[in-house]
Amino acid sequence: MTDIAAVRDRLLGLQGRIVAALQAEDGKAFLSDAWQRPPGGALQGDGLSQLVEEGGLLERGGCNFSHVKGACLPPSATQHRSELAGAPFEALGVSLVMHPRNPHVPTVHMNVRLLAAFPEGREPVTWFGGGMDLTPYYGFDEDARHFHRVCADALAPFGADKYPRFKAWCDEYFFLKHRSEPRGIGGIFFDDFNEGGFDAGLAMLRAVGDAFVPAYLPIVQRRRDTPYGERERDFQAYRRGRYVEFNLVWDRGTHFGLHGGGRTESILMSMPPIVKWRYDWHPEPGSPEARLTEYFLQARDWLDEPRPHAPA
Repeated sequence: MTDIAAVRDRLLGLQGRIVAALQAEDGKAFLSDAWQRPPGGALQGDGLSQLVEEGGLLERGGCNFSHVKGACLPPSATQHRSELAGAPFEALGVSLVMHPRNPHVPTVHMNVRLLAAFPEGREPVTWFGGGMDLTPYYGFDEDARHFHRVCADALAPFGADKYPRFKAWCDEYFFLKHRSEPRGIGGIFFDDFNEGGFDAGLAMLRAVGDAFVPAYLPIVQRRRDTPYGERERDFQAYRRGRYVEFNLVWDRGTHFGLHGGGRTESILMSMPPIVKWRYDWHPEPGSPEARLTEYFLQARDWLDEPRPHAPA
């Protein structure tokens, strides 16, 4: 049975738990901005955007809930399902991006969502999506292995195939094709997922969402007090440029939201506050900055023992 109300309750509860954990870690209260779309538009619905800027830990971070309804699925959602063109739909989810100030603490993204279509005279058609991925600026093997282990453990009850599939999917999706470069060290990603029916999909969505805090907070706590200077901040701003490029050029969720009449401020919450670009710049060979692309931004099995490498 498709129970949209149950999904909504779970997602709002998840948002509340995540924001409470990050707020306690940061020390600054998140701004809460409840919104509702005005009547008469192409989209109806509501949401809650929760954001912090210039916090103790987070330079900028947000965790959004949205629930929108429309009379007609957008073309981006029906390009592989022509039989659903024109069907009413509902889309709801929680999405977050956290940009810490300390360059040794990685940026993180997590999203869990449901899309439901209601074709006339037929049963509802639902798909789940989501995942989480890590974008370090100065990488640590311990952190990468921990993040991927928590992801793998969250998916284990749903079949031994899920983590390898979703890890590979993440590596493929979060890839800047115009630079032939991964955005980060990956994690897990799945989209348009309806294997096993609604209840199975909802259970997996819940497991992935609940895994976020134990996947990310131990990394934050290990790295947040690591000393850094202007060199590290400068490199962080340069690498953040890749994050912006991916979100604006390749990310399906960003395109769906902006082209479908979504709430711009909430969609662009994912953008970091300070970013730099340089023309054809490359880090000094053998430097900690070069090590990011030479070692960490390579597709690999992070659950294995780390490969030997020269110390930073």
